[in-house]
Amino acid sequence: MPAAWASEGAEQARRQESEAERADRQWNELMQEVRVAQTGVQILFGFLLSVAFTPAFGHLSDMDRIIYITTVVLGATATGALIAPVPFHRWVSGRSIKAQAVRWAARLTFIGLALLIATLTSALFLILRVATHDGFVPWLVGGVVAWYLACWVVLPLWARQRYTTLDHQADPAVELAPRKTSTARGD
Repeated sequence: MPAAWASEGAEQARRQESEAERADRQWNELMQEVRVAQTGVQILFGFLLSVAFTPAFGHLSDMDRIIYITTVVLGATATGALIAPVPFHRWVSGRSIKAQAVRWAARLTFIGLALLIATLTSALFLILRVATHDGFVPWLVGGVVAWYLACWVVLPLWARQRYTTLDHQADPAVELAPRKTSTARGD
């Protein structure tokens, strides 16, 4: 999620955009991010589905089959969460709630990315277990997970903290909290 969403007031003033224009921009930015993740997760999920139809699948141990099934389910849920912003938008389009749609789509994307890390971790663990049958596999997978977390969480949070001025800082929990919207009566 772009950090700029948290500092909407200052960002809006600097860009001189209306609430509707900001929601449109945020939606477009989010869809660009989702397109990248969707492609990767769909390729991975397609690959995972095809594994069950290979001759080697019959030789997997019970534990490896459990890991495989877990990986497929994680891949399916990640795919669902990363595709969800599209039907969400279709269902609410034209209802003048784009700002809320952006927030919900961002939440679904964040969940999808978390599930994608879990899918990649599980897939890597299974592949390395089958390929090496060695005790160092959990350590290697742990190192890769640490790398994912460094790239996907630590670096963005560090950059957000480092390059965001005090008047633009916000609590990440506030970003995900529902926002009160005004009604036609001015409530």
